[in-house]
Amino acid sequence: MSLIYLQTFILSLIQGISEFIPVSSSAHLVLFSDILNVYRSSVLTDASLHLGSLIAIIHYFLRDLIDFSNNKKILNLLVFGSLPLIIVGYFFYEYNIYENLRNIEIIAWSTFIFGILLYVSDKFVVSKSFNENLNLKNIFIIGLFQVLALIPGASRAGIVLTGSRFLNFNRFDAAKISFILSIPALMGASILTLKDTFVKEEIINLNIISGMIFSYIFSYLTIKYFLIYTKNFSLNIFVIYRILLSLILFYFIYF
Repeated sequence: MSLIYLQTFILSLIQGISEFIPVSSSAHLVLFSDILNVYRSSVLTDASLHLGSLIAIIHYFLRDLIDFSNNKKILNLLVFGSLPLIIVGYFFYEYNIYENLRNIEIIAWSTFIFGILLYVSDKFVVSKSFNENLNLKNIFIIGLFQVLALIPGASRAGIVLTGSRFLNFNRFDAAKISFILSIPALMGASILTLKDTFVKEEIINLNIISGMIFSYIFSYLTIKYFLIYTKNFSLNIFVIYRILLSLILFYFIYF
């Protein structure tokens, strides 16, 4: 396996796993590129990784999405909850704000701070469920939380879980909200990166296709087993991981 295929496989693994658990896929992709001193993936590779994750989430929740199409209330709520991230994310992209935030120091601090917030939120009493308690107020608040995911290291999945747990949704339904809201986010990321692809005239090749396939496989497995995990365990293991990672990064940054 050549170096470029090995890198794409590793990037697919990082994307597929970290996109859907509360550890930040963007942070890990940046760290993989910077700390291990490998060249950054192409725009088209990034698009293929996002597309793989997007196909996985649509595949896994296809039945729910079909049900949502017959339940206009839920569908409208999920669209409404995605608007803050779409609007703010567009301005971040247009003015290159996100790229300017992609440095290890910001990742270290956001990994630590949002990890603590995840821990605090996971102690909240469970009293709400997806089907019975998802309303305009709740989804708007969760949507505002999701905007914080534009900070590298915050983790889109983590911040949606945090917001949902603060609102007393159980872990399983909080994860479900996070997964469903990831569809517009991944779709937006794919569209923006594909737009850049056409500008740079990159060519689809076997490496790009393999990246999408591997990203799909790792994403699908992560979605399936993370939902099982949330039914049986707390989110403490992810909090511990985030704190340890941030402490390691602090050491390299400040010492």
